[in-house]
Amino acid sequence: MLQDLYNTKRSLELRWQSEYEQSGKYTLDMVEIDERIKQTITEIKLEESKIADRENKIRSSAPQVSVAT
Repeated sequence: MLQDLYNTKRSLELRWQSEYEQSGKYTLDMVEIDERIKQTITEIKLEESKIADRENKIRSSAPQVSVAT
């Protein structure tokens, strides 16, 4: 899932660059692409947060062993 989001972001960035090279100016299509890039970045951050939260839960749920002597 996360890799797909990164691929989507890169694809949108390349599309934005291509649009700019073709027109030579900032167009309405580029505004839309910018919004989709921002949305994808937000989704990436949310997914990374979920992954970090899961990793923290796993670490904190590890069995605690105490040795009483």
